Amino acid sequence: MRFETKAIHVGEEPNLKEGGSGDVVVPIHLASTFARREVEKPTGGYEYSRSGNPTRHALEKRLASLEDARFGLAFSSGLAAETLICMTLLKSGEHVIAFDDLYGGTKRLFNRILTNFNIEFSYADARDLKNVKDAIKENTRLIWMETPTNPLMRLCDLEGIAGIGKERGIITVVDNTFMSPFLQRPLDFGIDIVVHSTTKYLNGHSDSVGGALMLSNEELYNMLKFNQNAIGAILSPFDSYMVLRGIKTLALRMERHCQNASDIAKYLESHSKVRKVYYPGLKSHPQHELARSQMKGFGGMLSFEIDGGIKEAKAFLENLKIFSLAESLGGVESLIEHPALMTHASIPKEEREKTGITDSLIRISVGIEDVDDLKKDLDNALKKV
Repeated sequence: MRFETKAIHVGEEPNLKEGGSGDVVVPIHLASTFARREVEKPTGGYEYSRSGNPTRHALEKRLASLEDARFGLAFSSGLAAETLICMTLLKSGEHVIAFDDLYGGTKRLFNRILTNFNIEFSYADARDLKNVKDAIKENTRLIWMETPTNPLMRLCDLEGIAGIGKERGIITVVDNTFMSPFLQRPLDFGIDIVVHSTTKYLNGHSDSVGGALMLSNEELYNMLKFNQNAIGAILSPFDSYMVLRGIKTLALRMERHCQNASDIAKYLESHSKVRKVYYPGLKSHPQHELARSQMKGFGGMLSFEIDGGIKEAKAFLENLKIFSLAESLGGVESLIEHPALMTHASIPKEEREKTGITDSLIRISVGIEDVDDLKKDLDNALKKV
């Protein structure tokens, strides 16, 4: 099946066997426990919803199929999924190389939580593979990437990163939240594990918080599955249903997100009050050709630097009417935020600015509204600066 068909049908195949109900939509299985007829044989393989739930299982099948993976796991949040990777695959004294431009919550998890367990982190500008190679130590166990990064829209060469990992025996992880599996599938380039915040594009409607892992290595999957059950970081049946429903329109939504974001990026790039635009779909993006080679489209996320500083940024942001000034991304509605004061506020100012996250930087999650309405809203707010 092609992507659009899998997004609607995988995991929700109607049960037409005798005794089956024929539901075309998977039921929300709210049961916390499952009765059995035989002491040693769980009914249908289910015994307790932390260990396995039919609604969550349906979602996990679909998630795996969309990323061309053998296995999927659904979590209570994207950060829960990230935490489980690190706590499962790393031991005290081991080392992780990460992209220097990462979601602020991921850096907070790495720098302020996991370092308490004697796990070491190094950050490299992974736009150049040499920087990643140079950061490898004898105790390096993981390479952790986002591509594009949050919020500066920097890319890494997926095939190149996967090659480094395989050559050195290091597990590679890519957060694919910004692109969704419709636009980019890192496993196809040799990456070991893909991470998603299902809160974002997979669910797509800003009404569910969740996370996911997709992978094909059975040994790693069994370790992660065991630890997920032991720790209890699972997605609820209701949220599993919400993400299943959201994914059905993923392909359509992503096409519109890409179209609108491209139009807005071009509009902003030509505006006199905008200093710079970060969007892989622009020919001015220094990694535009890499984006074309490993992405089906350029996504709905972009960032730009307003001409000025914190004062001008606030004046602009507080005069928008259609764009909601809010964290998160990937919903059908357009959102806008100030990384230095919002999503990346937990990162020290000196570290933020060293990476490129300045007080003039603004990040947009472009929704699927009428693009002319969105451009008019941006234009009216820029006039207030």
